Amino acid sequence: MISVNGCEQQMLAITDRATQYGDGCFTTMLVEQQCVQLWSLHLARFEISLQRLAIAAPDWQQVYTEVMALALLYPYRGGIKILVSRGSGGRGYSPTGCSDTQVIISHFEWPSHYQQWQQQGIILGVCQQRMGNSPMLAGMKHLNRLEQVLLKQEIETAGWVDAIVLDCNDRVIETSVANLFWRQGNTVYTPALQRAGVAGVMRQHVLDILDKLNYDYQVGDFDLDTLLAADEVFITNALMALVPVNQIHTTQYCERTMFKTLWKRLHSC
Repeated sequence: MISVNGCEQQMLAITDRATQYGDGCFTTMLVEQQCVQLWSLHLARFEISLQRLAIAAPDWQQVYTEVMALALLYPYRGGIKILVSRGSGGRGYSPTGCSDTQVIISHFEWPSHYQQWQQQGIILGVCQQRMGNSPMLAGMKHLNRLEQVLLKQEIETAGWVDAIVLDCNDRVIETSVANLFWRQGNTVYTPALQRAGVAGVMRQHVLDILDKLNYDYQVGDFDLDTLLAADEVFITNALMALVPVNQIHTTQYCERTMFKTLWKRLHSC
């Protein structure tokens, strides 16, 4: 089922700025045992993104009510996607006069292969294509996903399940669908996202956990060699939670010390 502003339907106006310009943002949430996970973090990112895009916020209580009703459909695991568009209106690129915010909500079965990834780990490639620096959009999960489309084409052509993505200055950013963490010694590292990438809600949740556990971590600019020298690597997003990385190209990782610590913490909350 797909709903637009609370009404079940399958169509969106061709004049909607989501289709014309990718003018909006979205989030994808995990449902476990009929409960939406990390709702407050999803909402916080939405509010920041809509403020940055100057899009009028929807009635979040109404959205929450609809989302929680959909969550009841999944006694085990599922997913819910919320897409917010500026709506129709404006002339050309200008959003002036456009305040008809549209909220599109859909739901889906949880990708079952994530469980295998969580248990067995994955092998990552390294994309040759580079992500552009865009500080105006960095961090947001906006609707302009053409970089990810092109990266996914490269990944599928190479036969990888996912791959590390660098920016145009050869800084490690993320994978095509997830944020990236690694541990070297007693310190955990994750890339800064002020120029490119998505500030994932699970990434934020992991950083919050590291704060509570008093682990040392660094958020900054790192090159590929720094990543490859790690003792262990794992990736995160809201649907897959944590997934250990077994190998990047020919570099293998056998340790899962931090992964196990975080996994235990996630499942004790």
